[in-house]
Amino acid sequence: MPDDEPLHQANDKLFKQGFSEPETAAGFLAAYLPGDIAAAVDWPRLQLRPGTFIDSRFRRHESDLLFSAPLAGREAMFYFLFEHQTEEDPAIALRLLRYMVRIWEECLQSRPKDPLPVILPVVLAQNSRAWKLQPAFSELLEVPAGLEQTLRPFIPDFLFRLVQLAQIPFEAIRGTPAGIMVLRVMKAERDGALLSQAVWDETMLRQLPAEIFEMLLRFIVNADIDTKAVERRVETLQEPELRNSAMSYAQKLRHEGRQEGRQEGRLTSLRENVVEALEVRFSGVPDGLRETIMAIADETRLRALLRAAIQCTSLEAFSEAL
Repeated sequence: MPDDEPLHQANDKLFKQGFSEPETAAGFLAAYLPGDIAAAVDWPRLQLRPGTFIDSRFRRHESDLLFSAPLAGREAMFYFLFEHQTEEDPAIALRLLRYMVRIWEECLQSRPKDPLPVILPVVLAQNSRAWKLQPAFSELLEVPAGLEQTLRPFIPDFLFRLVQLAQIPFEAIRGTPAGIMVLRVMKAERDGALLSQAVWDETMLRQLPAEIFEMLLRFIVNADIDTKAVERRVETLQEPELRNSAMSYAQKLRHEGRQEGRQEGRLTSLRENVVEALEVRFSGVPDGLRETIMAIADETRLRALLRAAIQCTSLEAFSEAL
């Protein structure tokens, strides 16, 4: 597993849980799209659409959500791409175009006779330093000097809204309370500020639904941060009900973490036992087979493989049991 995989999973989960709720997504989109567009959207009718359009090789640092809503009486799509790699990607507009084409192709399949909807792409970048790229597809193209106007009708182009957390102070983040706090936590994680006042703002925390509050605490507790320091930060909360809820959640999450740690310990031991049994019986295990075994996270399956490793007559026979 790549070193950054747990962090990717946590960021992806926080983004999707936080912004899959249409009200939270609407609060964000209305705040960061151009004002005249936002004013023409029927936000109460915003709906989450199923599916993802991201290339598999980019899923370790991208997540996406697709919404639809009436825009001036016509259906429009709002494509929300969350980019949580730290390095700037100058070609992100090309990937956006590919994702948008996939959305249009899906529309054509389901409604081949209808006009295609407008798609408004919004990129949320969880960067620690501001990127310098221009949010326009045409910026990727090398157009000969003097032919810009002549070639323009032949060149596809679109703008995308680029929202960079690195450029927005904590107090300037806009949206619903849930959306604001999700974005503050995302920004704080990049800035090493998960114990800061911006994250533990009681005025904001009191407005959160219980499930969002617990989700944010889970992210903080599971981050690369001292658990005792989190508990000390919880104790500084002034409102007793908020402090007690946070402490209860933190203790629950710590207990879950211990259980997960014990389970992972059992899985690691089983994996090693399977590999050792094969090494003893067959004087070695190919690297590919070893990696496959060490990636298995099903305890029942590992116990069955341990029996197979002891009983099988060859590595080929064992491989068939995988």
